[in-house]
Amino acid sequence: MSDLAKQTAENLVLIRNNKPLIHNITNFVVMNFTANVLLASGASPVMAHAINEVEEMVGFAGALVLNIGTLTDSWVESMVKAGQKAASLGTPVVLDPVGAGATQLRTDAARRILKETNVQILRGNSSEILALGGGESTNRGVDAGNSVEEAIDVAKQLAMELDTTLAITGPVDLITDGRRVVEVANGHGLMPFVTGTGCSATAIIGAFAAVEKDMVAAAVGALAFFGLAGEAAGEKAGGPGTFMIHLLDALYNLTPEDIIARARIQEK
Repeated sequence: MSDLAKQTAENLVLIRNNKPLIHNITNFVVMNFTANVLLASGASPVMAHAINEVEEMVGFAGALVLNIGTLTDSWVESMVKAGQKAASLGTPVVLDPVGAGATQLRTDAARRILKETNVQILRGNSSEILALGGGESTNRGVDAGNSVEEAIDVAKQLAMELDTTLAITGPVDLITDGRRVVEVANGHGLMPFVTGTGCSATAIIGAFAAVEKDMVAAAVGALAFFGLAGEAAGEKAGGPGTFMIHLLDALYNLTPEDIIARARIQEK
């Protein structure tokens, strides 16, 4: 058992006991699923993006999750405003740069949020991270066209430059703050066939960040927990539709003991 697995198990207990409010400014495609994922995990979700309430709402939150999946100019302003308020309160900010590198709007928005707010965890696929780090990205819309391995060096450099933690999700997830590098090998092959699994992983990172000061441990724990739930769901599912339902059940039923026994976490 790794120390990070034990820490993850302890943090899951904290989430379920404390039910931290996770403020999401996220995309229309995944709002309902993301909210249900957070509820099943033990956290409390709120979806609020109106520019005249985001500062007040983030004041109640344990973490702020920003997701640029269905972006508009007004939402960018709301994200920056909420992110700056969160920074002033010491509230963790998690950014999901959906489709960065695919269009200029998305790339510019992600870079502006990173520049003007204090993002503590950046969760994306390999192509999104490469695009933000100035590497050679082959993003296909919002899907990755690069492997996680291709993004390792860029991720470490970008993490150091931004003074943040990067979480790159794929068949094996990679988490780095530029110094530490951790791999999480939990997950299931049906996860990419349900829209919102990546966005939901980001939201769960927000839940773990709300109870854990070490952002590497928060990202590692969230991805191990979510990946283990995917494995449990995959054992029962007949396809993507039933997988989605079983995933919510698995998140609800997964125990700290399951994490200690089955989390595949390796610090490099």
